[in-house]
Amino acid sequence: MTPDLHTHYMKHALGLAARGLGRVAPNPAVGCVIVRFDENPEGIVVGRGSTQPGGRPHAETEALDMAGGAAKGATAYVTLEPCAHHGKTPPCAETLVKADVAHVVIACLDPDPRVSGKGVEILKDFGIKTSLGVLEAEARRLNQGFMTRIEKGRPMISVKVATSLDGRIATHSGDSQWITSNEARRHGHRLRAESDAIMVGSTTAILDDPSLDCRLEGLEDRSPVRVVCDGRLRLPLTSKMVQTAKEKSTILITLTGTEAVRRRAFEDCGVNVISVPAGSKGQIDLALACRQLADLGLTRVLVEGGGHLIASLMAEGLVDEMHWFRAPKVIGSDGIAAVQAFGVDRIDQAAILDRTGFQVLGEDIVETYAVRH
Repeated sequence: MTPDLHTHYMKHALGLAARGLGRVAPNPAVGCVIVRFDENPEGIVVGRGSTQPGGRPHAETEALDMAGGAAKGATAYVTLEPCAHHGKTPPCAETLVKADVAHVVIACLDPDPRVSGKGVEILKDFGIKTSLGVLEAEARRLNQGFMTRIEKGRPMISVKVATSLDGRIATHSGDSQWITSNEARRHGHRLRAESDAIMVGSTTAILDDPSLDCRLEGLEDRSPVRVVCDGRLRLPLTSKMVQTAKEKSTILITLTGTEAVRRRAFEDCGVNVISVPAGSKGQIDLALACRQLADLGLTRVLVEGGGHLIASLMAEGLVDEMHWFRAPKVIGSDGIAAVQAFGVDRIDQAAILDRTGFQVLGEDIVETYAVRH
């Protein structure tokens, strides 16, 4: 087997893994491909699987079930180290051993201390050949939400903004529909489908009264948890999110000590109200809020505004990724900025981003950036 073949089949496994984004938290989105090389040197796929909604069954179980007896002596390509701990299901490493595979190719190790190298040890102890690091960077990027929750104790935070060329999200009067094209908005809904939660600030929630759901045909069931940062419980009880909270999971993050009666009113509507102490500036301690979201099992949070919330997250070093949609329009300096002030006095204090993606969507473009920490 050549390195090119390993890369080919691991790409296949990564494609399968991506299907689970936004659907498997708090578990990682994993893909597995079972390949036989005895009859064809280029390989024949006999099983494939991905982590199923809710996090189980795991990808290895799905792929091995499809392969059946053909898994014996085959090579398994897995995007993340097979789990080694007993939970609701047996460890995937042991399942691969029982299937009598000959070789397991793994993209990256699992940082979860219950696994972290232990899955590889199980495979090696039973004489199964293991190979590590095939498309490791791609696998870590795909599961950045899971990795961030384990390694930093918070979800991966992605920011999505749709602006004019001069960085405005609305005119001075607040008119914003629509800055970007239908193609760009569809792409934005795909980002929602791949996220565990969508977060907005209270001003955005009040002014726009959004539903924050996924409206792509066929993906309506992929709507994530809605999260509103509302330090003083200003969100109207008549808002769409509050009125639908019993059908669609909704979290309201507020300051400790807000009026108990109003808090109960939100809870009676089905809203999960989380209280967080104030940070140094008297606003919600966003770092602590993010840790609480991680405790709820969320791994990927997409922030869609407003400018003050994004600025606060940037100032706290909590943003990991940005999706910047730009339309060929110019609004002017009296328009509303996508990101409000967050204390940058010198250029060397500015957030630095590395562009990781570029795409043309109709008349618009979207650029994806990783934020340096």
